[in-house]
Amino acid sequence: MRIVDIITKKRDGNALSRAEIEFFVQGYVSGDVPDYQAAALCMAIFFRGMTPQETADLTEAMARSGAMLDLHDVAPFIVDKHSSGGVGDKTTLVVAPMVASLGVPVGKMSGRGLSFSGGTLDKLESIPGFRTDLSIAEFKAQLRDIGVVVAGQTHELAPADGKLYALRDVTGTVPSLPLIASSIMSKKIAAGADAIVLDVKVGRGAFVENLPDAVMLAELMAQLGQRLGRKITALLGDMSQPLGLAVGNALEVAEAIATLRGSGPADFRQHCVDVAGEMLLIAGSHRADDAEEGARRARAQAAATLDNGMAWAKFRQWVAAQGGDVACVDDPDRLPRAPIMRPLPAPRSGYVARLDAREVGYTVVELGGGRSRKGDPIDPAVGVVLETRGKAGARVEAGEPLLWVHARDVATCTAALARLAAAYTFSDTVIPAPPLVHRVIR
Repeated sequence: MRIVDIITKKRDGNALSRAEIEFFVQGYVSGDVPDYQAAALCMAIFFRGMTPQETADLTEAMARSGAMLDLHDVAPFIVDKHSSGGVGDKTTLVVAPMVASLGVPVGKMSGRGLSFSGGTLDKLESIPGFRTDLSIAEFKAQLRDIGVVVAGQTHELAPADGKLYALRDVTGTVPSLPLIASSIMSKKIAAGADAIVLDVKVGRGAFVENLPDAVMLAELMAQLGQRLGRKITALLGDMSQPLGLAVGNALEVAEAIATLRGSGPADFRQHCVDVAGEMLLIAGSHRADDAEEGARRARAQAAATLDNGMAWAKFRQWVAAQGGDVACVDDPDRLPRAPIMRPLPAPRSGYVARLDAREVGYTVVELGGGRSRKGDPIDPAVGVVLETRGKAGARVEAGEPLLWVHARDVATCTAALARLAAAYTFSDTVIPAPPLVHRVIR
């Protein structure tokens, strides 16, 4: 078997066999298949797609490329959540401690930023000292001791996806439904979760821009989970504009902290409550004859953890367990801060009709808050913070700040302001804000 023949077969639109997929995955992990051939195959998949069987085979091959965690010696039932990627999506930082504070263990393998989308690990690592490179023993011990752990993909767990994840980011092959689905589900399967809530983003700030494709992705992942014995719920979350107000690693951590302490942007708080409620529901915490009534109760219990301090206490415990400087979360002003902060004034009075979330994401990448090449370092301090008047549906007066750019130098700040100005459109009439969640598939 030769990798070039596999690339050619997929290039020509033919389905790959399980053996061919396993040959590729094993060869890429071992180093026998170089990046350029892996990139060629990813591009062929991007254009030609994969059948459900191919996607399932790829998912299982990537999950089994390293160790497979069995966490049942630690907890009887583990819940995980995963977002398909979005701009300003710091949901895990809030949802994981919310759910864990209620006694439902959350063990999660997460990823780094892809293209214009920020990564949970990059955000967490903006907290000085925070470790994401945990061994399997450390992962299990922390899950047992405090009920929440978020770690990166190590050579032990799903190493094939770890390599492909970084490669897709810099080869233009991120927005492929089979590659997105297999990436997400292989991590979940390898990490030993029994139930998974998928936060499938849809809109310009997501890798899937329209609702029908988002439904296809959600259903594909649900089928993959079912085949491999996992319980799945999918929320189709809106990403036509950034979630919350902050985009950029340390800035998003600060916003997550504000939310955990009972404030934070209303849209972000509500989305966290929605996701946490589904995690509690799938874990069996709220059984009811009517699913919607059970979901309502679960959301109410989740929201209470933000108001009574339980989620905040669990977050501090989590940060300390992974080596993070708790003083920096107690006082977010001690997180990394950019030396330059400048506003973008509204060019006219009216209503914000649209803010292109993808342009916001790419702007943060250009500021240094994301990666243009595989392995690029991240500047945790830079980013964009919106004013509430800078989001779709809001009224703004000419000259009022729409947002603030946090930059390392004047040149990148000036370029960012120009790009963001072009990302806005305005209207003389009220434009309704989009819904936070388009649909829930249970």
